[in-house]
Amino acid sequence: MSMLLQVRDLCVAYGKVEAVHQVALSVEEGKIVTVIGPNGAGKTTLLAALMGMLPARGRISYSGEEMMRVEVEQRVSRGLCLVPERRELFAAMSVEDNLELGAFHRYRKRDKTVAADFDQVYQLFPRLRERRRQFAGTLSGGERQMLALGRALMSRPRLLMLDEPSLGLAPLVVRDIFRVIAGLRETGVSILLVEQNARAALQVADYGYVLETGEIVVEGRSADLAADSRVIESYLGLVSGSSG
Repeated sequence: MSMLLQVRDLCVAYGKVEAVHQVALSVEEGKIVTVIGPNGAGKTTLLAALMGMLPARGRISYSGEEMMRVEVEQRVSRGLCLVPERRELFAAMSVEDNLELGAFHRYRKRDKTVAADFDQVYQLFPRLRERRRQFAGTLSGGERQMLALGRALMSRPRLLMLDEPSLGLAPLVVRDIFRVIAGLRETGVSILLVEQNARAALQVADYGYVLETGEIVVEGRSADLAADSRVIESYLGLVSGSSG
């Protein structure tokens, strides 16, 4: 497997306060990597920096290319996609229009395969097909998360970054969302999953990192982390809350 994302010595500060300190992580092609940790650990800040939404120091290499000076829009066009914790849908637009916006940069390239991707998203999330004419603001929490994932997939990402996809969702919906995430790996999409629901994240991921107060304190294969006494004591069983 080739390395899709390599991060080295990444530091992100808000003023004089360093929220992320010398983080190093990697994501291989076709793998799911998770970052777990408590509230305020810097998980959301890490994703925002990787997407280019926050200034950072260090090195971010994506598909062998240095990304630190690459603008957000260019990162999106190269296959990086972030689904933020708040989903950030257009509430007064229909489900279908939200999905179409996900493929905006592909339309600009006159990509003729966009229509087929609508069908693929609707196969993944049949409820979105049923709701395709509804305003996004009328959807349930679970449906909004499905729409946020579907919109991201319309961009044809190589690396999909998910920020707390289970946040605020009922357990049955969480199970469905994680089933879809696991299935995406089979399509070749690489995933960087930030989660506070450590149990669900480690079950679906290949490799994991534990982030505490802005630093990676433990890393390893997900099965090993799930059996690690420190991880069990600190995180397993923690299933809800806001992101860090």
